[in-house]
Amino acid sequence: MQDDQKTLADALSGCARGDRAALRLIFQQEGGRMIAVAQRVLRRRDLAEDVVQEAFIQIWTKASQYAPDRGSARGWIYAIARNRALNLVRDGRRLELTDADTLAELQDTAHSDHTLDAWTDLEQHDRLRECLSRLDETKRRSVLMAYMSGYTHGEIAGRLQVPLGTAKAWVRRGLASLRECMA
Repeated sequence: MQDDQKTLADALSGCARGDRAALRLIFQQEGGRMIAVAQRVLRRRDLAEDVVQEAFIQIWTKASQYAPDRGSARGWIYAIARNRALNLVRDGRRLELTDADTLAELQDTAHSDHTLDAWTDLEQHDRLRECLSRLDETKRRSVLMAYMSGYTHGEIAGRLQVPLGTAKAWVRRGLASLRECMA
């Protein structure tokens, strides 16, 4: 996992220098998962693909702004994709209402939680995994749901059956603890 992080950090440096092969490497390594995260937020594959395309344009043009001392390359890349997806949701102009059949299908798939998959995918000796393991279960799950599965605070509150403010606090406090641990 640390080799992947170094590879991504090197690829971002390459993008900052105008190396198209570096951008291609990021796309090949992370593109599919970025679409999955964006699709989780947007609930539409076509919009998720658009968001990821826009994210890669932003990655290409702003790669020089990546600072390894402020976080991982993967985190920086996914933050761009996630923020673009959330901006599209907030904007709402391109979103359409969901028909009843699609809504029923979404509710069926909503019960399968992929958050634990993200947790188990982390390497045993990865620094992020170590810091996440120091969080209590609710904060860890909330952070993973928000940043690995793309859930909104409202969705986290609904899934965990807690008030919205509680879910927001868990995510905020979890992130603060992670920042402190990673520093």
